[in-house]
Amino acid sequence: MADLSSANSADRKFPLEYTRNIGIAAHIDAGKTTTTERVLFYSGVVHKMGEVHEGSAVTDWMEQERERGITITSAAISCGWTTKDGPFANIEHRINIIDTPGHVDFTAEVERSLRVLDGAVAVFTSVEGVQPQSETVWRQMDKYHVPRLAFINKMDRMGADFLGAVESIKTKLGGNAHPLFLNIGSEENFKGLIDLVKEEAYIYDESDESGIGFNVVDIPADMVDQVAEYRERLIEAVCDFDDELAMKYLEGEEIAQDELKLAIRKAILSLNFTGVIPGSAFKNKGVQMLMDAVVDYLPGPLDLPPMKAYDDEEKETVVEPNDAADVAGLAFKLMTDPYVGKLVFFRIYQGTLKKGTALYNPRTRKTERISRLMVMKADSREDIDVAYSGDICALIGVKDVVTGDTLCTRDLDIRLEPPSFPEPVISMSIEPNTKADQEKMSLALQRLAEEDPTFVVRSDEETGQTIIAGMGELHLDIIRDRLFREFKVEAEAGRPQIAYRETITKPAEGVGKFVRQSGGRGQYGHCVMRIIPQDKGKGVELDNKIVGGVIPKEYIKPTFDGVMEASNNGTVAGYPVVDFKIELFDGSFHEVDSSEMAFKMAGIFGFKDAMAKAGPVLLEPVMSVEVSTPDEYQGDIMGDLNRRRGQIQGMESKSNMTIITAHVPLEQMFGYATDVRSLSKGRASYAMTPSHFEQVPQSLLPKIVESSSREPARS
Repeated sequence: MADLSSANSADRKFPLEYTRNIGIAAHIDAGKTTTTERVLFYSGVVHKMGEVHEGSAVTDWMEQERERGITITSAAISCGWTTKDGPFANIEHRINIIDTPGHVDFTAEVERSLRVLDGAVAVFTSVEGVQPQSETVWRQMDKYHVPRLAFINKMDRMGADFLGAVESIKTKLGGNAHPLFLNIGSEENFKGLIDLVKEEAYIYDESDESGIGFNVVDIPADMVDQVAEYRERLIEAVCDFDDELAMKYLEGEEIAQDELKLAIRKAILSLNFTGVIPGSAFKNKGVQMLMDAVVDYLPGPLDLPPMKAYDDEEKETVVEPNDAADVAGLAFKLMTDPYVGKLVFFRIYQGTLKKGTALYNPRTRKTERISRLMVMKADSREDIDVAYSGDICALIGVKDVVTGDTLCTRDLDIRLEPPSFPEPVISMSIEPNTKADQEKMSLALQRLAEEDPTFVVRSDEETGQTIIAGMGELHLDIIRDRLFREFKVEAEAGRPQIAYRETITKPAEGVGKFVRQSGGRGQYGHCVMRIIPQDKGKGVELDNKIVGGVIPKEYIKPTFDGVMEASNNGTVAGYPVVDFKIELFDGSFHEVDSSEMAFKMAGIFGFKDAMAKAGPVLLEPVMSVEVSTPDEYQGDIMGDLNRRRGQIQGMESKSNMTIITAHVPLEQMFGYATDVRSLSKGRASYAMTPSHFEQVPQSLLPKIVESSSREPARS
């Protein structure tokens, strides 16, 4: 390897070049946690492999995770890995891994993890290939420009098709995916892998259940042609990213292994290429090859472009990995720990952070002291005295901090871009069982909302009820479970409420006038505005078209404040209004009686007047649903989806399974988990992700308006 960068401190054990911050992300039940467990075993962090189905996985440490067999909160853990050959041969690397949830209700965990990671492993199953949540995760990786490898898991399952799964990455995700290894056999005959770079085969020793033992052998005679073909395709694909390799290839020269590895690394770092590896984490095959690929092909902190940041005057600046620079990093996750209190998960982008250092928060304009520094190992932790740029650690002692805050030295005073989170789609009221639980519940909900940016708590002004909102039934169920177990609060929940939205279908004008005379100084505000529909997802736009000072400049903002306040309660059923533009173009004022308050009220009245004339409609959240069912239940499942106002988008047959994709209103999906099990004798499974908002059919409108007036829970 080349000389180490001057960005490294002389004291650090693992230089930046030998550090990898990776996430393992995928659709629910693709095998992320099992893959992580195998990595920990092969790297020596644990001496016994944990199993999800036994509730013994290290990274599924919450009681709720072990009971349900799913990952709910992302877990951070570190391990060491040394490859035996290639550009990084015989050099121990520090690999910080975050195992993320696959269930759509916990998509925020994936979002915030990908924001701070340098690379990722996307796990797919060899039978289903790309599934709905796989698409969501892939889009999140694209959003944060995360280079990735793909691991095609469960090669031992019936119907396993490695090349079919690679093809589904190309067709469904638009990924430029190419195998780095080929599988030897599949289903119960899956026994090894062939390395296309080194052109050698690995056959696993079936008598060694740990998967540590495998034999390096010649490529099986019946696969020589296939290996030559796919190696050729791999070289052709990476030649697009390496001109020197392309020249050698065109001139028919021999390409050395290390040259090809460096070209693959360059291709993956470009974000336009994905290397794919087959395996079976449960059967302990292919995981060592995956880890070698993580070291060889995924980026270290120095391989990525500098991170953008903004100073207090909103000027763009950059943050680069350098141990000698001022400290700057991002708080990407908060966690309440029963032993040490609030833990802040922190990615250091530059500088060296020592225990006892004071860090500045540009959002609060306050400085807070770091009393302890820790390296997380799922639910256990290890105290450290110092952490360096590129590290992921946990801070203790920081009190006033929220997810997405930048913490830095006061001299630096910059803000890094925080992760963004989707809006909650479901809400419900929650009441404590006893008066004594009331105060405990408020404190507990506040703590849980601090931890989870997609969990929202508020009080309904009309009923005085506490309303909680989240990403789905399971999300809110886990919240209630945590209230009981962690905070000893017993609470009853009301019926789930859908987060409906309202919008308009045509332009209209509205007049807002607020005039009060009560002796002495009165109140006068008058505005005229135009409301215009925007494209789906465009949001709200406010446009000041006042000329000639008919409304003085100081009253423009209060008028728009009134518009935004009024838009929280639309005219159809009182739900928030989305995707509209307001043009404020006329009005009048009174020299004495006009005030900010009067113009705010005029803005509220003007918006209500304009919206009532603009063809207002109610929108409902629609989910993308994918059901995998044995062929014999296909008719029953499709009939049930149609009864739920579902629109079938497509069907695909794989082995003796049918995969049905449909768009179904969220309101119709409550209790679907039970129904789909009973329709298929427990053999079908489904996945659901938010898709879009759609107009509520006219025939259902009176029922929704009536129920919303009965229980005014808004979200």
